[in-house]
Amino acid sequence: MQLRVLGSAAGGGFPQWNCNCPNCDGLRRGTLKAQARTQSSIAVSANGQDWLLVNASPDVLAQIRANPELQPARAVRDSGIACVLLMDAQIDHVTGLLMLRERGSPLPLLATPEVLSDIGEGFPLTRILSHYCGTEALLLQPDGSLQTVPGLPGLAVRPIALSSKPPPYSPFRHCPRPGDNIGLLIENPDNGARVFYAPGLGEVTPELLDLMAQCQIVLVDGTFWTEDEMQRLGLSKKSAAEMGHLPQSGPQGMISQLDRLPPGVRKILIHINNTNPILQEDSAERSLLAEHGIEVAWDGMDLVF
Repeated sequence: MQLRVLGSAAGGGFPQWNCNCPNCDGLRRGTLKAQARTQSSIAVSANGQDWLLVNASPDVLAQIRANPELQPARAVRDSGIACVLLMDAQIDHVTGLLMLRERGSPLPLLATPEVLSDIGEGFPLTRILSHYCGTEALLLQPDGSLQTVPGLPGLAVRPIALSSKPPPYSPFRHCPRPGDNIGLLIENPDNGARVFYAPGLGEVTPELLDLMAQCQIVLVDGTFWTEDEMQRLGLSKKSAAEMGHLPQSGPQGMISQLDRLPPGVRKILIHINNTNPILQEDSAERSLLAEHGIEVAWDGMDLVF
């Protein structure tokens, strides 16, 4: 089983188009030891040819160009993307659906009822796409049960409801529902190896920690370093928690949670905001992650399990 990181940044990418924070400005000037990143998305395949696209970022066309496996060219019009799965309805995870509108048949779309309601009404992507390729809505039940992926034999997933928030445009922004945001357990049926993917994570519960402890790889929310990161930089009035993310630092932060996992679990952060100092490869924060055995995902990273 193969997992390819197509994009590793949070919304806006890195550098963000309108941002002159120390990270973005330093990358543009060439004074920062860091890599540019597109907005977060992964692709998963059981055979290396047919892929499940997990989240369709606004950068999806650039990501397809950067990953030739997603364009096998078996016909005049072709794609290795057999199905799209949405973890939530955030703009940086769904807007790329519009870029896939030239598909010759309805796009299979796996999502929870809550996510489908948000992109059907609040941000009516599925209604817009009905005038182009259309979509084939396939319901995900975020109860941890095993669900097969149509068109992708050998690939099944277990969606798990997470504590987080729906997008700002959602009418349920201030009263989250189970299913607004999910984690994804992906298992290789041949060897039992497991990967847990959760780019938006507001809380690590004991049950979730137990599940992560049974995985070979966890690929989880790396959005912010501190709870007040955006506030201190004058970029937002909202804290990490108010945006639905668990920062890395602090007594109950992501580092302390990942430290509780057993040795041998590979720990990787993804969905990294442009303001996060861990983007600087020679920063003290990046060194601290390394001391705790935590990696930072990058565009093009390959995980085989």
